This record gives sequence, structure tokens and C-alpha cells, in this order.
Amino acid sequence: MNVCIFCGSAAGHNPLFAEAARQTGRLLALRGHTLVYGGGNIGLMGILADAALHHGGRVIGIIPEFLLEKEVGHTALTELIVVQTMHERKKKMADLADAFLMLPGGWGTLEETAEILTWKQLGLIRQPVAILNTLGFYNHLIRQMDHMVDQGFLKSVYRELIFISNTPEAALDQLSSTR
Repeated sequence: MNVCIFCGSAAGHNPLFAEAARQTGRLLALRGHTLVYGGGNIGLMGILADAALHHGGRVIGIIPEFLLEKEVGHTALTELIVVQTMHERKKKMADLADAFLMLPGGWGTLEETAEILTWKQLGLIRQPVAILNTLGFYNHLIRQMDHMVDQGFLKSVYRELIFISNTPEAALDQLSSTR
């Protein structure tokens, strides 16, 4: 299974965020899954990729040329695909993915996941989507999604398109069982 993971280019203040990314990368490799991600060598992205590689996993990074020029691209991956734009990056990641997982991150992580959820709602993709809610990082976002349902802006069937897990093991189990 190719698991596309969206996560931060920063590691966050709490070292448990990095540990969760490390465990996710390790589990992907040990379970024989391929990591598909944004191709960075910094933050949770780099930690995740390094862990998967360290445990013998296959890692495909997709990075826009301008980020590669800023020297934030991971050059030791199984495969690094260079594209021109952020839009091409997301499309290529989606094309390669059998499942999607969101780890803690900032605007980019939020935007990438929101677009994937929109595509899923519209029937453009069918792959399962999950959030790894490390240390309750996404509790407010989860409440916001529930509020969107309560206020009539999101149908509950679309809210149910996303799985929420507190551990990497549970997240990968959910994604594997719903393919």
C-alpha cells in the first residue's frame, strides 16, 4: 500500500510529535508499505522519511523545483520526483496514493488534507483518509468539523470520510482495513 502522508516541515515544540512521525515511518517500512510524501528533509517530513528508510522502507518524495533549489529536498530517497508547481505535487501524490494520512503540521498540511477531503467528497478519489491526532493536536479541527455538520455546512456522511486515530498503529490499521 502506498500511503501519502501530509505533515509539517517543522518538528513542533514537543518531542512526541517527532517520535510519532518516527514510529509512523518505522511501521510503514515494517509493514511493507511505501511512503509517498512531499520530499522534504526537514521537520516531521524528514524525520518520517528517515525512519522509513532506516527500516528498509521504500520512500517516494514529490517536490517542486523551487523547494529543491532552497535545499530542503531529501536526496537519499528511493525516488525523488521533481515537479514545477505545488498543484502538480498534490496531483502526483494523489495519483500514487492508496491511502492518505495527516500528521501534525501547519498551513500546507491543512491545505493538502482539505483538498483531498474535498476530492473525496466530490467522488474524484476513493482512497481512505485518516488523521493521526498526536497529543490531541487536531482536537480543535475535529471539533470544527463537527461544528460544520451541526450548522448544516457539511453532511455527516462527509464528516465520516475521515478516520481519527491517536497512535500510528491505529491509523495504519484503519487505513489498511478500509482499502
